[in-house]
Amino acid sequence: MELDRLCGCKGIRSCLICETIYRIPRINLADNLQNKRTYVYCIYCDKAWPGWNLSSNQHPNHSGVPIDYPGVYIEPNFLSKNKAKSLIKKLDELPWDLSQSGRRKQNYGPKCNFKRRRLRLGNFSGFPAATRFVQEKFANVPLLQGFQTIEQCSLEYDPMRGASIDPHIDDCWIWGERIITVNITGDAVLTMTPYRDALYRYNLPDVETYPSVVESILDSKKTQPNMEAMEHVVVRLPMPARSLMVLYGASRYNWEHAVLREDVKGRRLCIAYREFTPPYLEGGDHFDEGSKILEKARIFW
Repeated sequence: MELDRLCGCKGIRSCLICETIYRIPRINLADNLQNKRTYVYCIYCDKAWPGWNLSSNQHPNHSGVPIDYPGVYIEPNFLSKNKAKSLIKKLDELPWDLSQSGRRKQNYGPKCNFKRRRLRLGNFSGFPAATRFVQEKFANVPLLQGFQTIEQCSLEYDPMRGASIDPHIDDCWIWGERIITVNITGDAVLTMTPYRDALYRYNLPDVETYPSVVESILDSKKTQPNMEAMEHVVVRLPMPARSLMVLYGASRYNWEHAVLREDVKGRRLCIAYREFTPPYLEGGDHFDEGSKILEKARIFW
C-alpha cells in the first residue's frame, strides 16, 4: 500500500506510521523542553506557575513564584456535554482528510499560498450546518466581538498515529490576531515556546502594519514579559475537553505553539477558527478580495 494512503506527512514532519515504515528517528521535543524553566498556566488565577504536569499544580494549591502570561483566554465548559457529544457525531458523518504529523482534518475556507501571498476562493462554499451554533456562541464572549470566521478546520489527534503539531506561529499575512480553538473532546495541552528566530518567518513583519483588534483591560494591568528574559521559558496552556481557547497579542505573535505527541492520551477532536487581517476587512486595501470570501463565510449548508 502506498504511504500517502496511510499518512499525510511531508518534509520533516512525521507520524508513527511513516517513522515505522522508514525507520525515521524522532527527536523527543518534550524531553528537551523539560530541561528549560517550565510553567503551567492556571485558568482560574490567570498566572503561570512553575511545573510541567497540569495535574501536579492545581488551583488553588500552587507552589513557587508565578509569572504573568498575557494574551490567552480559556473558558472551560464552553460546550455542554450533550452539545459536544452531538457535534462529534455530526463531524464523524463528514469526510476526513489525512493531514501531516498523524492528524486528520476537515478544512473549510479559502485557498492560501503563504509564500506568494495569494488568496483564492477555491471551492469554499461555507461551513457545515452542524457547526453553526459554535460560531454563534462566539457572540457571548466579549473578547471575540466582531470576529468573522473565514476558515474553520476540524482536527483529529489520534495517539495510535502519534499525532502532534510542531512549534509554529500561524501565518500573519492573512490570519488575524485572534486564534480560536474549541477543544471538543480529549483534554490537551498547548505548549508555548518563545520565538527568537528570523523575523521574516510566518509573515511576522505584517503585524506592525495594522492595529491590534483586541483591547483588554485585564491585560493592560499585567506586566508585559521581557522576551529576552523569557528565552528559556516554556509555558503550558491547558485545553480541557469542551473548552474555548483564544490566543492574541503577545501569545499570538511572540510565542510558537505546539501540541506534543506525549500529551495526546486519547482521541482528541477540536475545531480551529481564523479571521482575516484588517487589510481584508471592510475599509482595508484588499477588501474587494476579502468580501467575496466573507460572503461565502455567512453560508451554512
